[in-house]
Amino acid sequence: MLLFFQVFAIIFPVLMCALIGFIWAKTKRPFDTATVGQLVMNIGAPCLVISTLSRAQLDVAVFWHMAWLTLIIIACTLVMGVIAVRLWKLEIRTYLPSVVFVNTGNLGLPLCLFAFGEEGLAYGIAFFMVMSVLHFSLGLALVSGEGVLKTLVKNPIVHSVWIAVLLLVTQWSLPVWVMNTVDLLGQFSIPLMLLALGVSLASLAVEDMMTSLKFAILRVLGGCFIGWAVCEVFAVEGTMRGVLILQSSMPVAVFNYLLASQYQRSPQAVAGIVVASTLVAFLVLPFVLWLVL
Repeated sequence: MLLFFQVFAIIFPVLMCALIGFIWAKTKRPFDTATVGQLVMNIGAPCLVISTLSRAQLDVAVFWHMAWLTLIIIACTLVMGVIAVRLWKLEIRTYLPSVVFVNTGNLGLPLCLFAFGEEGLAYGIAFFMVMSVLHFSLGLALVSGEGVLKTLVKNPIVHSVWIAVLLLVTQWSLPVWVMNTVDLLGQFSIPLMLLALGVSLASLAVEDMMTSLKFAILRVLGGCFIGWAVCEVFAVEGTMRGVLILQSSMPVAVFNYLLASQYQRSPQAVAGIVVASTLVAFLVLPFVLWLVL
């Protein structure tokens, strides 16, 4: 019973914030998703990366271990996605990104924070950093068929990764006035991410229910299994194990839909997978939290 209330306390704030965003959009209230997304991606999330990793003071070896395990999980997920898409005779450039690139930011970071505290948030951000760099490189190239070096150079999250890694490696500290500013700006990221998630879900529709459900189950349950298997193979324990399994179980990132719309890769099909996987995740994540806790 105690564990039930612990899981409920973790999942309830996340659901409520997303639900507020969903109701806000459904009642036709103004919400500029593009502006909010730009604020989060260009200011909030980079500041959150720097401030959290600076406060957590993770050992550099631990950070690289987390990044390496994240890469292994993503590689395994990529293989799983290629097999599934080929088996179902679907378009790789349209459907594969939805299996690989997941919502480790909007949904994953709040859950890591509420479940494991500041240490869990630091590990969760390490996962999020690796996922973001790959999404803006491999993911963008996969959808667009174009080179992405220019996009990487211009992306603030990628730059925040280099700054955070530099601070970790050198043990340097930013001036207090800079850290206070970065902390303050980073704090708006998580609630805005969840509100934007709810607003986005309110505007998306499921086009092909069966295909959407197949990919949703593959993404959430398959991702959870891969995270657990990697932790078993590499004997990962404690908070790191919990965060790896939790982040591996996240639903499809809304950003996949935005890219599909931009490059005309069947955006309505991707929107259906985003919605279905998020609903499946909300049903499955309480059990995942029970498992990792």
